[in-house]
Amino acid sequence: MEYFSSDFILGILGGGQLGKMLLYETRKWDIGTKVMDASDEAPCKIACNEFVKGSLLDFKAVYDFGKNVDVLTIEIENVNLDALEKLEEEGKKVYPPTKALRIIQNKAKQKLFYVDNGIPTAEFHRFAYKSEIADSINNGGLEFPFIWKAAQFGYDGQGVKVVRKLEDLEGLPSGECIAEEMVNFKNELAVIVARNVSGEVKTYPVVEMEFHPEANQVEYVICPARIDDKVALKAREIALKVSEKIQHVGLLAVEMFQTHDDKILVNEVAPRPHNSGHYSIEASYTNQFEQHLRAILDLPLGNTDNKVAGIMVNLVGAEGHTGKVVYENIGEIMRMEGVTPHIYGKKQTRPFRKMGHVTIVNKNIAEARTIAQQVKEKIKVISN
Repeated sequence: MEYFSSDFILGILGGGQLGKMLLYETRKWDIGTKVMDASDEAPCKIACNEFVKGSLLDFKAVYDFGKNVDVLTIEIENVNLDALEKLEEEGKKVYPPTKALRIIQNKAKQKLFYVDNGIPTAEFHRFAYKSEIADSINNGGLEFPFIWKAAQFGYDGQGVKVVRKLEDLEGLPSGECIAEEMVNFKNELAVIVARNVSGEVKTYPVVEMEFHPEANQVEYVICPARIDDKVALKAREIALKVSEKIQHVGLLAVEMFQTHDDKILVNEVAPRPHNSGHYSIEASYTNQFEQHLRAILDLPLGNTDNKVAGIMVNLVGAEGHTGKVVYENIGEIMRMEGVTPHIYGKKQTRPFRKMGHVTIVNKNIAEARTIAQQVKEKIKVISN
């Protein structure tokens, strides 16, 4: 199939910042695009060839959208899988495949998948209803503290909570969930695996992630991770095993814990471009968004090596600010060497909402981390 400057149309379910950055690459190659999102203010709207307003969880909306594109992909995994499955049955190319998405979309199924396939992960309990957790605690089956996770629709720190006492469960959704052992870890790591339709596979370098303690969102992504080479090799091998077993097409971001005795435990995965790969836009030979396109269009995969060390700083809405967004001191950070801001185009800010990111590149990873800290302290995402 001819993709470039042709009648080919790539369909993208989801119009957020990941889709917007994917569209940078489709525009670079003159590939036609059609995007669906529920919001009239979706960041993708300004950059695609055609925008359709519709719910990603509505069967008819997703099915009708998918019928009118040549290849269908996602920028968020919370989509109607029954519609995607019907499209596949009718011969539509859907990447990642619905079979992989059914495993990933539900965190309980995802954890059971790791156990069934010998992939190391934290101990967990699965519950059909939140009310069953108290019974398990009272009967000695579960002990505090643990991590509560909603089985479905968690995103960007939502649907996850540390539970230290029964009262911490109050106000949480009542449906299917898991209670996961708290891991005493040394580092949180991630590896992005790219797999194209023909089965060619490549991994990006291991990255190190530093999280905000309250919002459970990534604050910094550091590449390469400041870990021993043997640990990095083990992390990449485990990520490749997950990729092989799940048989995704596109990108698979595998988030992991490195324990104090250097074991690697898989936390969860995302079947799409990912926050942990944003550094690649400036720091890699092939950024993650171009790589996703290469994979789903069955083109040769690009070089995943870094040209230079890279760090990503997330820009999230400041606490106490809701309303029309203002980026305070953005001009000052642009005076710093190797600093590039990316603004997602969301007009309204609220506490901890992802509004953009900043990449810092430098030959010296320690110097890059110092500059990243200065960026974090300088720029503020507030409302006017």
